[in-house]
Amino acid sequence: AKQRQKIGFVFQFYNLIPRFSALKNVEFSMNIQKIPKQERYKIARNLLDRVGLRSRINHKPSELSGGEQQRVAIARALAQNPNFLLMDEPTGNVDTKTRDNIMTLVQELNKEQDLTVIIVTHNPFIAKTTNRILPIIDGKISDQFSIEEYERLIPSKMSIQKKQLKEKK
Repeated sequence: AKQRQKIGFVFQFYNLIPRFSALKNVEFSMNIQKIPKQERYKIARNLLDRVGLRSRINHKPSELSGGEQQRVAIARALAQNPNFLLMDEPTGNVDTKTRDNIMTLVQELNKEQDLTVIIVTHNPFIAKTTNRILPIIDGKISDQFSIEEYERLIPSKMSIQKKQLKEKK
């Protein structure tokens, strides 16, 4: 159980509690750890502010856009001050500005708190924000790339994909 407390999860489908506000959804994970109420409130407000939801803390999930719900899920995952953050398509439902803000926050946390982040994504823009890229093909890690290597490969891979699409037509 202690190991689980050191891992934050951001699921592709947010799994927010429908009857709780954004604030209560973030506080809930800390409630399990028996963090005092005032401290939970302060941490949750700060995290929601960091993900750009200061004005939406009292809204329930049904009153939030998909991108806002995703940011609540990110704040909730960070609430326990994890050592590891596992993110499944963390920016799949947000606009490009919000995507960039979220990835900047993740990079800041990686540096400030020595947070290890593992991101599953199909988005090359997200992949380029990481330190290492491990492509998975048929369920196995196929290789390992630095960002520089990845950037050199992307244009060639994209041209191959475009060619394959043209051939299908």
